[in-house]
Amino acid sequence: MFSPLFSSLFVSSILTIADVDANPLPSRPTGFSVPIKRYFHQKPPVNTSTLPTCDVLPIIHECEGLVHKYRNVDENFNNGIGFGPIFDPGEIVKTEAEEPFIPPVLSAPKKGEAVPLQDYVSENTDMLYYGSMKVGTPGQELTVDIDTGSADLWFPSDCMECVNREFVPSMSSTYNDSDESFTVSYGSGAVSGKLVQDVVSIAGLTVPSQSFGIVSEASGDFNDLPNDGLLGLAFGSIAQSKKPTFFESLIAGGQVSPLFSIHFARRPADHGHDDSEMCFGCMNPLKMLGPAKWLPVLTQAYWSVSMEALILKVNTDQDLRFPTRLRAIIDTGTTFIYLPRTVVSEFYTVIPGSKRVSQNEFEFYTFPCSTVLGIDLMFSNHRFSINLADFNLGMVERDSLDCVGGILPLSDDFPPDVAIIGDEFLKSWYTVFDYTGGPNGGARVGFARSINQH
Repeated sequence: MFSPLFSSLFVSSILTIADVDANPLPSRPTGFSVPIKRYFHQKPPVNTSTLPTCDVLPIIHECEGLVHKYRNVDENFNNGIGFGPIFDPGEIVKTEAEEPFIPPVLSAPKKGEAVPLQDYVSENTDMLYYGSMKVGTPGQELTVDIDTGSADLWFPSDCMECVNREFVPSMSSTYNDSDESFTVSYGSGAVSGKLVQDVVSIAGLTVPSQSFGIVSEASGDFNDLPNDGLLGLAFGSIAQSKKPTFFESLIAGGQVSPLFSIHFARRPADHGHDDSEMCFGCMNPLKMLGPAKWLPVLTQAYWSVSMEALILKVNTDQDLRFPTRLRAIIDTGTTFIYLPRTVVSEFYTVIPGSKRVSQNEFEFYTFPCSTVLGIDLMFSNHRFSINLADFNLGMVERDSLDCVGGILPLSDDFPPDVAIIGDEFLKSWYTVFDYTGGPNGGARVGFARSINQH
């Protein structure tokens, strides 16, 4: 039996709002930092004998949900041209891996300048990173999942199935209704309702007439999570609403530089570095160990980069390289790492003692908990490591010698050349999502070593 992962979980919320100093480039707007303060209810394991057990149920739910979230992935890639005035709707431009543009850099945060937000941590797993927004006039405070794998903003409203807070249109003097329907599927469920417009703000940044969905129906999966709604941060070209994203609206209004960056903290205290953060229009050097490596975005649809290889080192032996030619989607709204089934099978086959486990139509792999592994992903010919503490999802059962591996196979519903890179990887890398920083205004993703690796 697998132990329940979501038992005894509660979330505390503290909100303080203040401005954050930024040092922008001349003629470029400033940025805002949004730290995410976490709460975790279990002390981190110190060795394999104290590892928690792994509940595969949330993994199964995420795997099933990803099929719906990415059901149009090929079509979206082919139509990958961004919305709005920040993009030329003609040509898709690819960038180079290394380019000298330096985005606005956040100064050292001072007391009272950050916006503490909420995080969802259960047992051994960082399940969700989320924060607060305000909607309407006067502003109604609601929380949103930060999701770079989708492009729609929505909040629950008049939703009988929903258990979290809701947006109340009748309490907003700036609310504009519409008859347009709205439906989106995610890795954690599906929602439906209608499109509306109202004032939306976060950390002092305001869009006076942002299009978003108000959801009157939601699957039960969302009720297991503490966030009220969701903030999609992929390119507006894949939005189900067919509207610019909230961040694209900020760029079009000249409020921020055309990039945002994210630092995800790990469940333990991380040597005192236990605050996650999203930085709108800026980068925070205090969360980075050195400069970022820049990777060209494949199309202005998903934040996707080229993945050439999965590299494994077992018990300090030489590298074993598994060549790939994958379109890797950088998805903050996904918890784990998902690769094509054939790549995952080859990867675990060379780990001594690994086993394939099937549960209904879902499959995963185990490996001996004591095995020392080095795992790298190669994007645009740059190597990026995965922390073993994030790859190891916990023991198969109590006192077991086998643990569940965090690289999981995608179902056959996915194209054979797609990978989903979630928070398991991103916790080790400060990540910058830059719309126009490359040559000819192309989009790019930057990875810098996170202070989590210190």
